[in-house]
This record gives sequence, C-alpha cells and structure tokens, in this order.
Amino acid sequence: MSEPSKPQRVIPIQPLYAAEPKVYPRSVQGLFQRWRWVFVWLTQLVFYGLCWLPWNGRQAVLFDLDARRFYVFDFVLWPQDTIYLAVLLVLSALALFLFTTVAGRLWCGYTCPQTVYTEIFLWIERKVEGDRPKRIKLDAAPWSAGKLATKGTKHLLWFLVSLWTGFTFVGYFTPIRELAQAVLALSPGGWETFWILFYAGATYGNAGFMREQMCKYICPYAQFQFVMFDPDTLIVAYDEKRGEPRGGRSKKTDAGGKGLGDCIDCSICVQVCPTGIDIRDGLQLECIGCAACIDACDQVMDKMDYPRGLIRYSTENAVKQQFARAAILRRTVRPRVLVYSAVFLLLLGATAWSLATRVPLKVDVQRDRAALATETADGAIENTFRLQLINASEQSRTYRIGVAGLDGIHLAQPVEVRVAAAAAASATAQVRVEPGSAASGPHPVRFTVSDAADPSVTVSEEAKFWIP
Repeated sequence: MSEPSKPQRVIPIQPLYAAEPKVYPRSVQGLFQRWRWVFVWLTQLVFYGLCWLPWNGRQAVLFDLDARRFYVFDFVLWPQDTIYLAVLLVLSALALFLFTTVAGRLWCGYTCPQTVYTEIFLWIERKVEGDRPKRIKLDAAPWSAGKLATKGTKHLLWFLVSLWTGFTFVGYFTPIRELAQAVLALSPGGWETFWILFYAGATYGNAGFMREQMCKYICPYAQFQFVMFDPDTLIVAYDEKRGEPRGGRSKKTDAGGKGLGDCIDCSICVQVCPTGIDIRDGLQLECIGCAACIDACDQVMDKMDYPRGLIRYSTENAVKQQFARAAILRRTVRPRVLVYSAVFLLLLGATAWSLATRVPLKVDVQRDRAALATETADGAIENTFRLQLINASEQSRTYRIGVAGLDGIHLAQPVEVRVAAAAAASATAQVRVEPGSAASGPHPVRFTVSDAADPSVTVSEEAKFWIP
C-alpha cells in the first residue's frame, strides 16, 4: 500500500503594498487656501500663456529640437550652450535645498505641478459631484444613470484639461501655432501625437487618481526632504501643549475646569488634508505643507472663541519653547542657510553676468588636415583653415576674418561671411607667411572674427599654423 500523501503547506500571498482608503479632501476657505489659488493661477498663466507670447517674429519660449536651438526671449541657445542648462539644474537644486531648509515643503504645498493639478481636478470634482459628504455618498451608491452621468461629466472635464495640458507641453517643442493648425486639420506628426497623449495621460492619472500616492510613494523629494530639515525649519505644527488632552465639548463648556486642551477633536484638520494624515500625530513624511489644516483649525477656533494658531506655521524649537515670531525669524539666520544662500547668490550672479556679457557669435576653427602646408608660386607657406560660424542673434550679420600671431602672417585674400539670423555658416581661409618667418613645426596663431557693423561682437580662437 502506498503511503498517504502529506498535506501541502499553503503559503499566503503577501501584497507588495497595503491598500489604503480613498482620501476625500473637504473644501476649506482661508488665508492659505487663497494663497494656494494665487499660485495655481500664476503657474498656469505662465505655463498655458507663455508659449503663445510672440517675440521677434516667433514664440517667446521655444525648444526647437529639430533645429537644435532653444529660444528664450532674446536669447538663442545652441548645443554649445548646454553649460547654461547644467547651471540651471544646479541653481534649481540649490534653491530647493535653501527654501526647504528655511521653510520646509512650501514648494510641494503651493507650486509643485502635482499639487497644482490635483487642486484643479479637485475643484472640478467638487463642482460636479459636491463636497466631501456627497462624494462619499455617491461612490458608495450603486451604479445608476444619474451616477454614470455625473461621473462621466467629471471625467470628460478632466480629460479635456489633461488634453489641453499635453497640447501646451508639446507646444514648447513644436511651434504652437503650427501645432494648433495641424491638430485642427487632424494631421499632427506621429511624435507630436504621442507626446500630447502621453503627457495628457500622465496628467489625468496623476491628478485624477494617484494624487497623494505620488507624494507619499513616488516623489523622490518626499523621501529625502527630512535630511534638509532641522529644529528651526518652518513646518506645519500642532501645538500639543495647548491642544492636549483633546476632547469634544460645546462652546459653553469650561474646558479648563474639565482639564481639556483647546483641541475639540473634530477631525476637520484630517478631513481637509489632501494626503489624509492627522497633523496632530506630529510631522510626517506625507505632509506637503499646504496649510489646509491651519485654515480649517482656525475656523474651528473662531467658532469656539479660542485663540487661533493651535495648528500653525512654526518650528520644532518654537513650539517646544514657545518662541515669539521675532525669535523664529532671528533663528532663520544659521550656518546652513548662510552657506546655501552664499553659494546660490554667487552662482546666480555669475550666470547673470555671463548671460549679460555673452557675445552672440560662436566660432570653431579647424586646420585642413588633407595637407599640413603647401608652398605657393611666390614661395610663401600656406595653410588652409575651415571656420564654422554660428550667429546666435536674431539678425543677419556680416563677419570679417583676421589672423595674427606670426611675423608677416596674412590672409591670401580678404574673407567676409554673411550669416543669417540664428543660423550657421562656414568659411575657408588661406593663411600665408613668408619662408623663414619661423622655425619648422606648429606655431600658435589667433583668428579674429568681428561683425563688420558692430566691432563689439568679436570672438578670437586659436589654431596651429604648420611650417614644414
């Protein structure tokens, strides 16, 4: 007889993440909410409007990848100007470090695209579905024609905003007026179509569905922000000494007589939080510093005739030691802040000076490698050089080429090159010296390229003249 088989051990499947309940942020009014909408309007006016602004016969900001040119108002940047892109990234990082050290996650709460578009999508959601209780009730209700119409309207509006956002984004890389004509004619290019739909899909998914999940799990800034915090960093803080022990009560209740703090445990601060956290549990990674809980708590304090500021912008040290506002401001000036500020201002000043004194001409000189040197009929030594000229301005220019560096060195014939606006051109220069002017071998010479009409536009480049 065969032995009975042993029962196999069943290993439970462990999910890779813990499912969380959907967050239904409640609408709130107040000072900081008004400031959030100010930044929503400012950022979106810049984003949606800047690409339509005409400038010198083109749009003011255009990153023309096909022509390998970036237009930023009066500046025309070429691939050789990638140093400015690197500097811009460094400045952005320094600014983020500086502002985070001083004021916490103000970027996240007011100007981060994820926050801005989530706020826009939530506004649409509230207008279509109602405030928090109505949205909760609608989601819990069974599907019906009315629910389908309400949800469909919301998602249609979300999709239209997302599609316009994707179209605008691509309009910074393809001239937006040409792109608009192509879209209206249903004939946009393949890449334009892909990126419009891709960016629209990203906006729709991030602002409509992922929302706080982006801030809590995906955004890298949220993961390392605390490295830049210290006890004097401005944060959204709950005054535990004043608020605890919390407990519900009526307005007429003598809280002091019952040993209660000012917090009435209404949970409004949790209901308005876009990431669904309880700020009374202390500073948390999920807090984006939007101050919605401050506005909500201040309204509750007003109704209870309690002083405002149970939840407020403050610092860890200020809450513990009850610092006044003047003391908080004084402690802003500390070594880390001074170092970040000095480096940021120094780099910003150097970049501004470089852009202000930038010559709108780029020159590259290469000696013709087909022949090191040739001897002309009159016995002179001749080298041939090829010059690549880039006119980084938006007006056509005529450039004159000169050479110096050896006794008697000269051009075989004068060279003038006309280069169209924001274009490149090449020129060939035959350079001669008399025999015996220098020893054999390579010798440094300097080419000077100057605008015939504006001598201030001059660039010098070195090259090697070869004498056999």
